Amino acid sequence: MTSLASTPAQTHPLSGRTEQIATRAVFLVAGLALASWAPLVPFAKARLGVDDAALGLLLLCLGLGSIVAMPITGVLASRFGCRSVLVISAIVFALVMPWLVLANSMIALAIVLILFGASVGTFDVAMNIQAVMVEKDSGRHMMSGFHGLFSVGGMSGAGGVSLLLGMGLTPLMVTLLVSALLVVLVVTAYAGLLPYGNREAEGTPLFVMPRGIVIFIGVLCFIVFLAEGAVLDWSALFLISTQAVDPSHAGLGYTMFAVAMTFGRLTGDHIVRTFGATRVMVIGGLLSAAGFLIAVFAPTSSIALAGFLLVGLGASNIVPVLFTAAGRQTRMPPSLAVAAITTLGYAGILIGPAAIGFVAQHLSIGAGFVLIAVGLLVVGIAGPAVYRR
Repeated sequence: MTSLASTPAQTHPLSGRTEQIATRAVFLVAGLALASWAPLVPFAKARLGVDDAALGLLLLCLGLGSIVAMPITGVLASRFGCRSVLVISAIVFALVMPWLVLANSMIALAIVLILFGASVGTFDVAMNIQAVMVEKDSGRHMMSGFHGLFSVGGMSGAGGVSLLLGMGLTPLMVTLLVSALLVVLVVTAYAGLLPYGNREAEGTPLFVMPRGIVIFIGVLCFIVFLAEGAVLDWSALFLISTQAVDPSHAGLGYTMFAVAMTFGRLTGDHIVRTFGATRVMVIGGLLSAAGFLIAVFAPTSSIALAGFLLVGLGASNIVPVLFTAAGRQTRMPPSLAVAAITTLGYAGILIGPAAIGFVAQHLSIGAGFVLIAVGLLVVGIAGPAVYRR
């Protein structure tokens, strides 16, 4: 354990309904901000005149920015509080967003994407740190509902931007409107954002090397996020190549997954209370693994789509349960634990699509999905150990 500094001795009062509402609001903001970029990608490709390979490198910049920023967010939240980190990072991505459609060179867009990714990644970790403390204060399961609002924001962001573009608004006008909306939501939530980053600030180090149970939780998050990234980037190509689905309908695979995940998370708090966290992990891991296998070996496209729906339903509450576990472990401060597992999780989103591509080149996309199914089985089998340790 390496300690760089310690925060002053201070015990903060329990959070309440105001903080719970604010936490839901910032999860919605994060989903809106990140998903708003997706419909703008074709405009960036056309504006810069780059090929798919160059575009792929540019898109990695967003993830790179997030991965670099996430590990230090726990330190920032411990030092300055969730409120300061959330507000400043929100201001940054609101200011950066219009430049996503103004940058007119690869270097310029790469820099903008790194800044955008870093600010969104910082916001993401800080909101989960707040969520861990707010849930713990409430004495009941709330994490799935928080993450459900992120999913709602994601669907609303991608759909809303697409709708505005379809109505004839320019990409710049759309990004300005989205930025304004994000700022309004954060300002509205301001009073409920926590001015601290740890419940008990006394003797809390500003840095601890992740170890033991925290790394274990992070690895499980890595597998689940890897599965999400694989469905996002490869489900359409898989349906086209194996089920001869028309390209215009190939996006239905991810749509089924996203709808099921959103539904699962919005009802997840009740599910976790009813069945318990360990059963949710076991059943979720088995269901999501079965979903991938059904999609791979499905005789028809309809059954394959049902498989992707099952993946989303099964995986929906695993990550929220793991974040709750990160907040309950005692090996390191929750704020630093959340930063560590979020970083590992997002690494899965970055590495997953590339790994599936490697397997697809030598075997097939289906073979890559089978390997992910094996990983999800490991999550279901090993996950309960998180709550036994």
